[in-house]
Amino acid sequence: MTLQVSKNVTAVGKVDAPIFDAQAFRLNDEQAAIITRARELGQAVFAGRAAAFDRDATFPTENYRDLHRAGLLGISIPKKHGGLGAGYQTYALAAAEIGRYCGATALTWNMHVCSTLWTGALADDLDMDTEMRAEHERRRAVHYKRIVDEGAIYSQPFSEGGAAAAGGVAFGTEAKPVNGGWIVTGKKIFASLAGHADYYGVLCTETMEGEKASRRNTLYLAIPAKTEGVSVVGDWDPLGMRGTVSRTLLFKDVFVPEDAALMPRGVYFQAAQRWPHMFLTLSPTYMGLAQAAYDFTVRYLRGEMPGTPPVKRRMYPTKQIAVAQMQIKLEQIKAIWFQAVTEACANPSKEQVLRAYAAQYSVMEGANELAALAIRTCGGQSMLKSLPLERIYRDSRCGSLMLPWTAELCLDRIGREALYEPGETDE
Repeated sequence: MTLQVSKNVTAVGKVDAPIFDAQAFRLNDEQAAIITRARELGQAVFAGRAAAFDRDATFPTENYRDLHRAGLLGISIPKKHGGLGAGYQTYALAAAEIGRYCGATALTWNMHVCSTLWTGALADDLDMDTEMRAEHERRRAVHYKRIVDEGAIYSQPFSEGGAAAAGGVAFGTEAKPVNGGWIVTGKKIFASLAGHADYYGVLCTETMEGEKASRRNTLYLAIPAKTEGVSVVGDWDPLGMRGTVSRTLLFKDVFVPEDAALMPRGVYFQAAQRWPHMFLTLSPTYMGLAQAAYDFTVRYLRGEMPGTPPVKRRMYPTKQIAVAQMQIKLEQIKAIWFQAVTEACANPSKEQVLRAYAAQYSVMEGANELAALAIRTCGGQSMLKSLPLERIYRDSRCGSLMLPWTAELCLDRIGREALYEPGETDE
């Protein structure tokens, strides 16, 4: 179940070098092969489709068929279940390569992959008793089989418009226990893949009669898109990331059986406390966009950008200085981000968590800074919608706004956690 794309890449010109060279960044052969598969698919196939998905704000359905054929829908599904068995770091580097060519595809692919990463390698690091572990293994095998065999797409609607997505309060979407499962009622906004996923991996709060809603009672449930009571509402016409089709999801008295639980009771809350890098997985898309802005600038100034006259502009000192500034900025972003995704683990140190926040901030803000500098350096023609830089700029502007780790929240947490130890106050 692999898609051969190497020969097709040559049709679009020079084969792009990887963002993270395997030898320089000490990646093994298996990692390099998976990441190369993603990069070749992105350059040969996804790059040519990206403009249409952006222009029409339509979901990249064709790309998902190709991801399935390439085995990449199951990138983080354990090998024993038919997947590629990629860990956190390998997935992140592959996702950056996809984001380099189509931001919307990479961002939505993340929502899908997290349903397997969280229930797979991440869950394996968490505490469960023998019975709970066996039940989790049985249930996740069902979800993995759907993805590997049928190309099923999972999404991960998170935001609700309040503090829940940032981890401040319990989710407002509620799951009331009933015989054989739960009745789910609530709303998710900015729900990427809305109307296009086969299953919605919904984070909701299990509520008991007379008890106050608690984050400790968060459930992670896979709800089939065609279940009665599930609806998609609203329009989708945003500034950037238009192909994510992140419309609003409504759940009205939706029955969800017990086997739909993607994690056992209490395990999501444990993950949120002990595996904070699980919330860093939006950033690979923007790492890819940062590289894309730099790639565009170099090709444009060398007169090698398809769709433009073969006019060189590289001889001007101001252009050379701008490229140098972009190169420095890009390497700074790559360095901190690579370190953060490499040390992702359960129970990270305080320094590792602070570095993860700093990496998130650096990538989300830095990608747009690079795109802005690219526009200034390349000039007015670079803003034409027939060229990708204009889309890269708009897509990259959206990253720092995304929960659970917005740029503002990262700054707030870095400052507070650097100055205070747990439980410390000024009283």
